[in-house]
Amino acid sequence: MNSSPDVGLGPVDLVALRLESGPVDLTSFATDATPGVDGRKAGEQALANLAPVLADLQERLWAARLAGSRQRVLVVLQGMDTSGKGGTIRKAFGLVDPRGLQITSFGAPTAEERARDFLWRIRPALPTPGHIGVFDRSHYEDVLIQRVRSFAPPEEIERRYGAIAEFEHDLAEDDVTVVKILLHISPEEQAERLRERLLNPAKHWKYDPSDLDDRALWDEYRTAHEIALERTDAEHAPWYVVPADRKWFRNLAVAQILAEALAGLDLDWPEADFDVAAQLARLDDVDISDS
Repeated sequence: MNSSPDVGLGPVDLVALRLESGPVDLTSFATDATPGVDGRKAGEQALANLAPVLADLQERLWAARLAGSRQRVLVVLQGMDTSGKGGTIRKAFGLVDPRGLQITSFGAPTAEERARDFLWRIRPALPTPGHIGVFDRSHYEDVLIQRVRSFAPPEEIERRYGAIAEFEHDLAEDDVTVVKILLHISPEEQAERLRERLLNPAKHWKYDPSDLDDRALWDEYRTAHEIALERTDAEHAPWYVVPADRKWFRNLAVAQILAEALAGLDLDWPEADFDVAAQLARLDDVDISDS
């Protein structure tokens, strides 16, 4: 990239977080690991250092659309309840200009959405050129909760893995950089965060009794995640497993993954479509001292 800030993108060892090909065993990923970062103080400083780099990269993406670029980025955030999807959006994606963000939170499908193909509600939420799109939950719910709760028959769940892979391949062909992140939390940490919500009246609004219903199916959800990750991981739409027990590391890792994705676009500033020298001369000629 030309004229990029001469700053590293961050200390996190993203290779350690990148899913490898083959069978997926989430129990082999430590939920409290901090690969590449030596402690919270260093991690928080690294996030602060990354902020201007992210802002520069995002501004390049935003500016490129004016020159006709169709480049955009889609970040898919998945994770069990309390894994920190909302907090990650505030702390990591909050480092860029909000004009360049398109954030969509997918809840339970409506009756109209259930009557259509599961990707029908996803397509209108895709980021437009120059934007970073963030999915707080996503089309993956249709092979996670739908599988665990048997809301769809097994043959339909099986079809959806292939449909997702084809969908994300088509996105990559249409200049969408797809990055998928699983916020990987331990059941012990989840219990603490749920207890905190229950004990703090200011956080009761975050609590949903159904969270405990899903918690009771922890192993089933882990299996569903493992299958989904294995079946849909690809070079053009990679999965990262980000340890989420330590919020400060989670935020830094996601911000660095985003920065790497943006840097990979190799965007330069668009050339001026006007005569710069002439405009400078014009500026010097305009005298408003007496106005």
